[in-house]
Amino acid sequence: MKINNSELEVVAVKPAQYPAPDIPEIAFAGRSNVGKSSLLNLITGRKSLARVSGSPGKTRTINFYRCAYKTESDETNRFFRIVDLPGYGFARVSRNESEKWGEMMESYLEHRDNLLKVVQLVDIRHKPSAQDVQMYEYLRYYDLDGIVVATKADKVSSNERAKNIKLIKQTLGMGKNEIVIPVSALKKTGNAELLKVIEELLNQ
Repeated sequence: MKINNSELEVVAVKPAQYPAPDIPEIAFAGRSNVGKSSLLNLITGRKSLARVSGSPGKTRTINFYRCAYKTESDETNRFFRIVDLPGYGFARVSRNESEKWGEMMESYLEHRDNLLKVVQLVDIRHKPSAQDVQMYEYLRYYDLDGIVVATKADKVSSNERAKNIKLIKQTLGMGKNEIVIPVSALKKTGNAELLKVIEELLNQ
């Protein structure tokens, strides 16, 4: 599939502000500064669809992006949404603010009927944190797990990549059919594989 148009549709902090649940949604979650904005820009082919910040914890809302895409077998435009969830695990926000973000995400994940899957991002260079594990277990509980993107894949060698992906799968307790996709926004690699997985989800 190829995303040929994408635009920010809604910025929300509560369900009343969400767009109508009229098209499928795929959400993206990850720790602050894991490279989520860079990944979204990569897969949509936009340089600044999602704002990339050097300051962790910048995304404090749920951002809904409406995307038009075509497949090799069908030239008709189809639509889905990418949903950018607030980054978790940023130490410099207050506990009160962190709890608000948590409630915001829980409300969306638990009650959004048109949500197909959540893609969780982890940094390939590091063992998943306790919060990464907690998030994956939470996604599993709601049957939204199964796809993990390992960002910053250009920062490790091929040997390290294989070893680190194995560690990620073990730490998160991933099953045989659950996948880790190494992606580098800098080198523009892994995005085609991720888009193929997204297309399969949309076709189900």
